[in-house]
Amino acid sequence: MATSPPHPSYPSGPAEGVPLTGGPGTAGSLRHAHWWQRAWVRYGALSTLLALSGLVILALVREETGTEGFLVGLGLAVLPVPLLIAAFRWLDRVEPGPWRNLLFCFAWGACAAALIAIVANSFATRWIATATADPSSADTLGATVIAPVVEESAKAAAVLLVFLFRRRDFTGILDGVVIAGVTATGFAFTENILYLGTAFGTDQLTGGTGIASVTAATFFVRIVMSPFAHPLFTVLTGIGFGISALSADRRHLRRGAFPLAGLLLAMGMHAMWNGSSAFGEYGFFAVYAAFMVPIFGLLTWLVIWTRQRELKTVRAELPAYAVAGWLTPAEPYALGSMRARRIARQYARRHAGRAAAREVARYEAYATSLAFLRHRARRDRAGADFAERERELLGELWRRREAARPALDHAARITAPPVPVAAPPWPVYGVYGYGPQPAPYPAYNPYRS
Repeated sequence: MATSPPHPSYPSGPAEGVPLTGGPGTAGSLRHAHWWQRAWVRYGALSTLLALSGLVILALVREETGTEGFLVGLGLAVLPVPLLIAAFRWLDRVEPGPWRNLLFCFAWGACAAALIAIVANSFATRWIATATADPSSADTLGATVIAPVVEESAKAAAVLLVFLFRRRDFTGILDGVVIAGVTATGFAFTENILYLGTAFGTDQLTGGTGIASVTAATFFVRIVMSPFAHPLFTVLTGIGFGISALSADRRHLRRGAFPLAGLLLAMGMHAMWNGSSAFGEYGFFAVYAAFMVPIFGLLTWLVIWTRQRELKTVRAELPAYAVAGWLTPAEPYALGSMRARRIARQYARRHAGRAAAREVARYEAYATSLAFLRHRARRDRAGADFAERERELLGELWRRREAARPALDHAARITAPPVPVAAPPWPVYGVYGYGPQPAPYPAYNPYRS
């Protein structure tokens, strides 16, 4: 259970750069760490793995499409990427995660997951074709059964890695949606290069040009109609991990069941999408209209509702820290409004420069993490390091208070709703609000006959 926040016990906060408590990230602990436990070793190994995967996938796609087809596919496949990344980043604005997590997820999807999918799908399809002596059935089975299982598992691996090794950055459903969506965006980017480049090569052989070309048809289906297809599938896995992140640590069955259920739903949706062509000439459009669009709308509503719910959590949890003296009374409201946050950053940039605006943005992020931490603790879902993490976040806020407080107070004054004036509990009479109250029964009037 969360206890009352500690009161500031020093006038200027902790010294810059000095950790509040000892822990895994302190110099003392790193001095005795094994070489494979050092951060630069892990980052280096992961970067090397992703770089090698990228080089291999680049060679495979170029071999399949040719240099010209690869360049055409690359130019067309990159078009939806900025829009999708911007959409997921917008969802993550309440408690923005570090860019390095999103960069890792995109690189994993575009390089590692795509390489796993190409190799595994090709091997499985060839094995089925050899075993059944029916290449047509092998292609259908590979697309509707093998590909969904392999591809969704490969993309889910990135979500699992962030969940395990960046647990502080993975606190709820929105984090799962963003991490899964960015991973799937990277995967779809590489897959679209392959499909569009292959279509361009087909047009080169058949002489197809213009709207009737295979390239135009592939572009319309994959880039215009369904750029959200892969993110939609993998987001189901991310939601499962997000629900698991909200569960108490002691509920091991529940924490494992939700990610698995999300992964199975993602595989099912993916299989239905890939198998839509088997439902007849208009099967693709039927599945698109009957399933993909409604589910996309439902998930969009869910994530926006979750975003608003997180803002309400910020407004509900931070007043305890205002009472303890860590925040000003106006800050909880300002931090619980995206409009007020934006106004605060603009105010800081206008009056103190970009560096101050960045400090305000960090202050907002740390305050949001603090609110979510306390919310989990009140529900008995925080970890054993709750007090240490709370103290660490309070220290980050205290160091940035000089830059953030004036901006947030200004934003609160602009965006706060007017305070209602309560009416007096008695009726008001007379021209100036005074006067005799009428009798509850007919009063005596000597002039009335």
